[in-house]
Amino acid sequence: MEQPHERIALRQGPGLIWGIDFAAGERRDVDNCDSPHTGFLRWLHLSLADHGTRLWIETTPELLPGAREILLSQDKHQRALVEGETVACVLHDFERDFDVRDTGRIGALRIVLTPNLIVSARHHPIGSADIARRRLRESDIVTAPARGLDLIVSAILENFGRVIGSLSAEVQVAEDALVEERQVPNSHRLMDIRRRLAQLHRMLEGMQSVFRRLELDQDLPGTILPTVEKLSQRVHGVDGDIQSVMSQLRAVRDEINDQSNLRMNQNLYILSVMTALLLPTTLVTGIFGMNTGDLPLTGHGGTIGASLIAAAFALATYVFLRGRGFFR
Repeated sequence: MEQPHERIALRQGPGLIWGIDFAAGERRDVDNCDSPHTGFLRWLHLSLADHGTRLWIETTPELLPGAREILLSQDKHQRALVEGETVACVLHDFERDFDVRDTGRIGALRIVLTPNLIVSARHHPIGSADIARRRLRESDIVTAPARGLDLIVSAILENFGRVIGSLSAEVQVAEDALVEERQVPNSHRLMDIRRRLAQLHRMLEGMQSVFRRLELDQDLPGTILPTVEKLSQRVHGVDGDIQSVMSQLRAVRDEINDQSNLRMNQNLYILSVMTALLLPTTLVTGIFGMNTGDLPLTGHGGTIGASLIAAAFALATYVFLRGRGFFR
């Protein structure tokens, strides 16, 4: 959450949400983007909704043209750029509101890594930025751009992992309900879970593509390549977790469909048997209902006789169906 003191910092600097200077064994808060750089690495997290942020990005000499384009572009697709010693990329994460941790809306986190400066920026609050800031405040000291990329991507994956864990728990509850023959899970909720898992899969697939392009880029700084390779494997692993939950969800949905089809077949079977048993009775009552001459059993006791004939035909039909194995 962006705290009141962070909003004060936002007014002091051009869209600065938080900033940290990393020096030997310590970290110092940055109150203004243009303040003297007192450490070996500076990390600035900016709000792109502030007009001052855009002006600062356009005029900061440490940011090369390609990095500025990544930061200021309205394009939200995940992508990466290597320009000299600068690495810039756009990664997806879930937006959050001040009172809602997970909105389900996809937001773009823009990251620029230079030898002495890390800039992360977003238009709307992003869950991973909160996680990264907490880690930076509590323990982590970023000594190189590669470590900063590792930290922010790990924060994104942690945010994704929390959502995946919640969805997996719901699927397990639905599976337990089926096994224990309790109430059948809500099919609409299962569809919502499937859509959310597919959304996560697409986001991770795009992130994997970004890291694959970086791995294949000959200009990628050698100090960042091992981190990119490691993160690519981690993203693949998280995507594997999603595939596992999706497989479990498919099994639950298939079981629900099988049970639904079984109930429908049982109901159709009962209706078919009842129709077959009542068909002779319907035929007999139809015959005796005809207003024609020479109709039998029109005298005293005719109703009882007709009823006995209908019952006899129904019994004969039952014996025939039983002999053919229709009754289990």
